[in-house]
Formats: sequence, structure tokens, C-alpha cells
Amino acid sequence: MNAPVKSSEAESLRHVRQSLPHDSASKHVQGTAQYIDDIREPEGTLHIALGQSPKARGRIVSLDLSAVRSVPGVVAVLTTKDIPGKNDIAPTLADDPLFADIEVSFVGQALFAVVATERDIARRAAKLARVEIAEERPSITVEDALERDETVLPDYAFGRGDAKAAITQAPQQLAGQFRIGGQEHFYLEGQIAMALPGEDGDIFVYSSTQHPTEVQHVVSRVLGIPDAYVTCETRRMGGGFGGKESQATQWAVTAALAARVTGRPCKLRLDRDDDFVLTGKRHDFRSDWSVGFDGEGRIHGYAVDHLARCGYSADLSGGVVDRTMFHSDNAYWLPVVHVGSRRLKTNTVSNTAFRGFGGPQGMLVIEQVMDRIAWATGRDPLDVRYANFYSPNHNLTPFGMEVEETDTLIDLVRMLERTSDYRARRQDIAAFNARSPILKRGIALTPVKFGISFTLTQLNQAGALVHVYQDGSVHLNHGGTEMGQGLYIKIAQVVAEEFGIAMDRVRITATTTAKIPNTSPTAASAGSDLNGMAARIAAAAIKTRMTAFAAQTYGVSEDQVEFRDDRVFIGNDSLSFPEMAKKCVAGRVALSEAGHYKTPKIHWDREKAQGRPFFYFAYGAACAEVIVDTLTGENRVTRVDILNDAGKSLNPAIDIGQIEGGFVQGMGWLTTEELVFDKEGRLLTHAPSTYKIPVASDVPEDFRVALFPNANREETIYRSKAVGEPPVMLANSVFCALTDAVHALDPSKPVPLHAPATPEAILRACEAVRGRPMA
Repeated sequence: MNAPVKSSEAESLRHVRQSLPHDSASKHVQGTAQYIDDIREPEGTLHIALGQSPKARGRIVSLDLSAVRSVPGVVAVLTTKDIPGKNDIAPTLADDPLFADIEVSFVGQALFAVVATERDIARRAAKLARVEIAEERPSITVEDALERDETVLPDYAFGRGDAKAAITQAPQQLAGQFRIGGQEHFYLEGQIAMALPGEDGDIFVYSSTQHPTEVQHVVSRVLGIPDAYVTCETRRMGGGFGGKESQATQWAVTAALAARVTGRPCKLRLDRDDDFVLTGKRHDFRSDWSVGFDGEGRIHGYAVDHLARCGYSADLSGGVVDRTMFHSDNAYWLPVVHVGSRRLKTNTVSNTAFRGFGGPQGMLVIEQVMDRIAWATGRDPLDVRYANFYSPNHNLTPFGMEVEETDTLIDLVRMLERTSDYRARRQDIAAFNARSPILKRGIALTPVKFGISFTLTQLNQAGALVHVYQDGSVHLNHGGTEMGQGLYIKIAQVVAEEFGIAMDRVRITATTTAKIPNTSPTAASAGSDLNGMAARIAAAAIKTRMTAFAAQTYGVSEDQVEFRDDRVFIGNDSLSFPEMAKKCVAGRVALSEAGHYKTPKIHWDREKAQGRPFFYFAYGAACAEVIVDTLTGENRVTRVDILNDAGKSLNPAIDIGQIEGGFVQGMGWLTTEELVFDKEGRLLTHAPSTYKIPVASDVPEDFRVALFPNANREETIYRSKAVGEPPVMLANSVFCALTDAVHALDPSKPVPLHAPATPEAILRACEAVRGRPMA
């Protein structure tokens, strides 16, 4: 690993830590950025549509596809009989078939695929199938799964001490049940893949995926061919948010199978309704909690059991629910604690990764507990949070990892308390609420402590490939995928900085398994950390060889060779970077390097619940103010102040954009986005007409975002910190502010509000506080 950036080096940085524009920004605005659906289709390209299960649970009695096959333009109808390898697309356990064969497990599950000359023909033909299913009563809710005692993975728990005893012996106790809804990813570009058959059984797949290696591996598994026969390429995605980490694989595999069977290019693009029905969401939870505390609000004991609705297969629920558990403390010292979980099986689409990967759910529960403690003790909720923050002598998480920089969190929160003018606004809001019987205002300042690294240790590695050509241009490739978050430009900044050249000399190329093997998914906020280091290692190795050659050629020591300002300075001489590259080629110097990086220090023994699953923690805090109409539940976020710890940001403009976007996405999850399934397992909120994501008018008009002045204490790429996922959890402040507003109706009563806090939910909570619960 490279040495940390010294202060003198930081002062001379030309590209890194600069607010450079996104590499595709102008193309996005002009509409010239090429996505998979923009790629010119090869002659003879076929199109795919899926035949879906009309029932949520039952045994397949018969599947008559004769009418489907007879439609003019239908070239093939694919079923399990056409699969040459394994009928398994699962990322972990072998519990997720490409096509259902014996039984169905959720409404919409793929039964077959129609391959036709036109997409409309395929879609219309798929509806002609005659399916007979011996239907069974489905499990839809957490309670359904508990009744049947059905899980996709074993129960898991960790903690320390006797939490039940500590809670019982504490001066005060509270207990409750909190429900947290799921969330649709709603990426702008839907799921899509195009597969091209090649020579000798090769398959080339364009996939809108966060995990090209998984696509490569599962395509090879289903087709029964070696991984090396499959190439997966991803230039960019129109959003991912975790929804294309494992969930993109099925569509790539289906396209590849169709190409294999027909010998022609095949393309599969889900429309928005099918995308809703066929792809997993953020996990929804029922969390049962109890807490014991004293008159100052300090927690003596805490117990929580997270009951996660996982859907019909494991998918990524192992890692997601584990991370919920890892973040059940958020920023707080819990002296005696129990954190348990159940991963429940339901007859709904398998839930999957979503920005924050379970962390938001764990954090939201304890933030609600903090508010409940504040109401019970009569203290300001922020003071209760201060009383429970990690400190130097109380800094072990429930899973035994040391929180090494407790000062960062407290300094950040105190700074935001000052800059947001929290105390004066709290007094002003109290005065307003005292004279306003209907409209109530609320305010909350909540923290975020988020662990950075994949909790599956083997995923914490990355590769990068760098070539320097004889004209001085640089080819950059790495295993990270670009989904709009600005990863490509950040890594290009790192490489340009290493060589001391202009950004336009670095050519950013599409992520492909043909160049970087065995990649990890672009997820867990680790894209810049991993791929930035790998690219820097590769570029540094080339520069080291160029330096040695220059020193030998000009008869100077290597410390007299310097790369900067598009030139190479060698003692009293200097050459342009292209001239130096050309000399190196003539001198037979290797100007290509594959860099590899693995995150240090991390280890996790899940069986013993011991180790250090995270390289470091990223911190942040948000202060949100809202106003609520307590007669209708309508509400508005009027002001938000955010202070986020991005370390020494690689690109402040990109990072601030991520913070703003992550916050708004989290706000949507907690206020407007509601997933509704009927008793038969049909998703009723399956389109923009029924599922409400935040729009421009929902963004607070007074929206203040700042980066906390800090440097990562760990040797990350230029001492930066991850910024992809933590901002989602800053939106907890909005939910807490809404409960604060409702609480103003009667401060003697708790607020029975669950997430999402839709207007309907807020109205029910208001009426409950008034003592007239709605039916």
C-alpha cells in the first residue's frame, strides 16, 4: 500500500481534492451518454419478455406454451429444459432459480422467456401461456412468516452481558415495537442486458450491473461453460443504489441463454411495472426493543430483535441483516446489550441490497429509542444523545470493535449544533407550538456513524489496469462500476495526479471482466477506497520504472526525477510526458501494470462474533426542521443543515452531490415511499402512479450542506472517506423531527408513528395522541 499523503504533498496536489466535474456530466445534459439501450443493435437482434407466475405460492401443475410458440415472430420459448448448466442464479445459496420449475414462490416469478423478433411481439406472446398452479396460502407479512416459522437463513445474535437483567434493574424502562417499510430502488435506467454470441461458445454480455464478475460467473454456471468464456462489460448505469448488485444478474443470464439457444444477439429490457414486480427492495423490518436508563437518559441496557422480511430466497439478506445488527448502536455506547435477528421467508420477491445495506434500519430504531427516552425524562433529545455518545473510555461496539475516533463524532455534532443554531430554533419552535393548535413544528439533530468495508472480508479487494502509450496518453481500467456517483472521475484524478499529467490525458474505459478479473461489487461505499488504491498502485509501479530509466539515462539519482505539470524533470533537464513515454518505449521499459489492493486490518469471525469488520467509520449529522398539519398529516421539510465527514475529499463537488442525493433518497424512504402488497402477494404500488419518490418540490428550500474538516486516520486513498451510503442515514433527522412535531400535541404521550411517515401515517399518529385512534 502506498504511503499516506503528507501535508507538503497535499499542498501541491493538482487534481485530487479538486471539485472537477463528473466525466459524463456534459453527455448527461446533452443526452449523448450511451447506455445499453442506446447501443446500436446488431442486425438480427432478438428481444425477450418473461412469462410470470400469477400466484404467490403453490405447485406448478401444468404449463402449456403451445399458443406462445405459435405467435408469428416468436423464435424461441425458453424453459428450464433449455438450461445446459444449473438452474440457479443465486448470489450465495443455491435457492434462486432462473425459471421456476416445480413450485412458485411470489407473484411475477419468471416461469419462461419468450424470444421474438420484436419486443412487443414477445410481450404479447408471453401473456398467452396457460398456467395451472395448485395454490397455497402465501406468507406475506412478518407475522405470516413467524406463524409458519419459515426463514431463509438461521437466526443470529450477539451482544455483551445480561441485557434483560440490566434493563430490569435500571431506574426506568421502556419497550416498544417499531415497523420500518421497504423501498423501491427506482433507478432511472431500468434493468437491461444484451448478449452477443461469439466463437467457440463465447458470450459477450452488456449488463447494467454493479457486479460484472457475478454476472460473468452466473452466466457461466447456467450455461455450463468456464468463466473465461464469458465477458461482461458495463460502461455506466443510470442509477443502481444496490438494486443492480445481485438483481441485474437474472436478466443478463436470460439474455445469454437466449443468445446461446438462438445463435443471435438477444436483448432483455424490463419495463417499469415488471421491474417493480420482479426485483427486490430494501428490507422491511419489525424491530422489537426494550431499554433501561436513568434520569439523565443514559442507557444501562438495550435489547433489540430485528425481524426482517427477506422474501422467498436468501439473496443478500445475510450481509444486509448483519449490517442492520452492526449499526444497531449507531453512535451510542451500550454497556449491556443484546442484538438479535431473524431472516424471515415470505412469498414476496427477494429483498436485496439497498444504499446503506441494512444500516439505515438499525440506526433508525435506536434513534427512535433516544427520542422515547427524551420524552420520558423530559430532556432535550439532543442532550440525551450527547449523554450516550461513544467516548474514549466507552468505545466498544456490541460486536467488540473499538471506535477509535470518538472525538470526531462529538466535535462534528457540536459544530453542527452551533452552525444550525439548534438551541435558539428549539426555543422558537416551542413558542410557535404553544400558540398554534393545528400546525406544529418539529426539529431534530441526529448523528451517523457508519462502518466502511464489506463485512464479507474477501470482497475487500480491487484490481486496476493502467497502460501508458508512447504518445503519453493513459488508458485506465478498474473493477468499479459507474452508476452516476462519480467513481470514474475520482479514479482518473488519482491516476492523473500520480503521473503529474492533465486530466484529458487519462482515458476512462468501461468496466469489463476481460481486463480486471474477480472484481468485487461496487457497493458498501468502498468503490473509491478500493479502486482508487488499486489504480494508484498500478500507476506508481509504472512511474517507478520510468523514473529509474530516466535517472539511468541522464546519469542522475532517482530522487532528482519529478513528474509534474505534464513534464518529467530530470536534474537540470526536462521532457514532456509524451517525450518521456516515447523514450521509455524505445528503451524497452514496461508501461503497463495491473495493480491490486486489499483492505488492511479487517477480519471478522461471525461464529464467535469477534473481530474488526470495518476499516474505519464515516461520520455525519443532520439537523432537520419540519412543519405538520395535524388535521391532515400533510407536512413539509423547511430546513436541513448537514455536516458530513468525507475525510480529505477526493472531489468535494462530487461528494456534496452524493450527500444531497443520499439525504433526499433517505427522506423519501422515511416519508413518501410506501410499498403495499395485498393478501395474495400482489404488489399494488408498482408504478410511479402509485409509488411516490421525492420530487424537486420535496427538497427543502433551505438546504445547507458542508464537509467537516477532517482527514482519515487510516491510510485510505489520499486520506479520504467513503461518502456513498452514510448520507442516506442523515435523513433519520427528518423522521425524528416529524415525531417531534406530533409530540407537541401532547408531550405526556409517546408518538405511535412508524416508517414511512406518510401523511396518512402521521394523521393516524396525531389522532392516537389526541386519544381518538382511527380505524
